[in-house]
Amino acid sequence: MYASTFIFRAGQYDDEFHRLDRQIADMARATPGYLGEETWENAETGLIQNVYYWESEEALQQLIRHPAHLEAKAKQARWLDGYRVVISKVLREYGDGRLVPPLGGAGGVSGGGDCIP
Repeated sequence: MYASTFIFRAGQYDDEFHRLDRQIADMARATPGYLGEETWENAETGLIQNVYYWESEEALQQLIRHPAHLEAKAKQARWLDGYRVVISKVLREYGDGRLVPPLGGAGGVSGGGDCIP
């Protein structure tokens, strides 16, 4: 499993931003190998993190190469006050079972259930 984390500070959004954002989100969710997503916001720093989970690097590459994603990347300075992306290979995922992973853990990576984070 792979995780792509998009970390950014919001700027001024317009109609074009919202159109591209919806298009990219819809395309990601329809991509074979998409496993789910989570969003976090840090009120203290103003940073927002969108974490997308993928079954494979190839599935992630489909999003990266999508025309709407490339267009948004080229225009990001109009809408964002800075961003960075972290691509990670997930080695292990575990917990006590009370927090359900995106999409119910479909395709997730399991590890030792007795591990303490």
